Amino acid sequence: MSVDALGLRQVLTVSDLQTTAGRRHKETFMKVIFVSAALLSIIISLSIIVSLAREAWTFLSSLISQGDASALWSRGWAPRRGLYDIKTLLVGSLLVTGIAMVIATPLGLGAAVYLSEYATPRVRRLLKPIIEVLAGVPSVVLGFFALSVVNPELVQRVFSGASPFNLLSAGIGVGILTVPLVASISEDALRAVPNSLREASAGVGAHKMATTVRVVIPAAASGLVAAMIIGVSRALGETMVVAVAAGASGSSAFTWNPLDQGQTMTAAMASLATGTDEVKTSAGGGAPLAFQSLFFVGAVLFVLTFALNLVAERFVGRVRQRY
Repeated sequence: MSVDALGLRQVLTVSDLQTTAGRRHKETFMKVIFVSAALLSIIISLSIIVSLAREAWTFLSSLISQGDASALWSRGWAPRRGLYDIKTLLVGSLLVTGIAMVIATPLGLGAAVYLSEYATPRVRRLLKPIIEVLAGVPSVVLGFFALSVVNPELVQRVFSGASPFNLLSAGIGVGILTVPLVASISEDALRAVPNSLREASAGVGAHKMATTVRVVIPAAASGLVAAMIIGVSRALGETMVVAVAAGASGSSAFTWNPLDQGQTMTAAMASLATGTDEVKTSAGGGAPLAFQSLFFVGAVLFVLTFALNLVAERFVGRVRQRY
């Protein structure tokens, strides 16, 4: 900045706006760090996709070449015996996820509505951390809770013919685990609705319940849908609760009955990759394609969650309202 003879500041010049060489070097260094981190995340994601696709294709091509493609649609999931019935895992995953969302949706949404619309600031500051504490409980602990409390004290009392390990108790455990996630995201979406909408509704004579149900919830529909989709993804990807409470083992028969024991895709991958002879190669005496079946199930799970997120993104984009 130039200064005249009286010491008064004049117009800025280009040299006045230029940074020092040391500062430019620091900014260049940080830019390289951030770009490298972004590229590394992309490379890791692509590596995961490539490895899944390669091993899944190896699995499928080997079954087809052996003329054993019917093993993908058989009577159960038993990799040790060469049975890779994918519908057993799909149905088990859908049952557990559906039961979990039946538990998590009303509890999570109800907690979010209360915290956002009815609770005082003091009560909100007290209750929200308590609800979110459930998210910090290890999933294996909830699995044992579902096995030792939910199943004998709830499921078997209501349904006398329930198995000691069953998908219903696993779904309830996963639902409890999903409640804080749904509640937290839903509460954020509801609180993002402008207060002017609430005030306008009250101004035309609507009471609190009508304002909440007919104004606030529709205005926050995109955020609530996002919370439900994230909850579904969380339930679909849960492993330990199902592995403990649903009787996950090396094999499982096909069933639509949630009172029977069963497996989800994640639990099947966990039980298969525990170092048993099921994941050895044929030279080691194990099932020849058991190892590749892990990647096939992982690829199916990846496609399901990816499609779910795409559908959710399109739906949220169509119903989103900007204020």
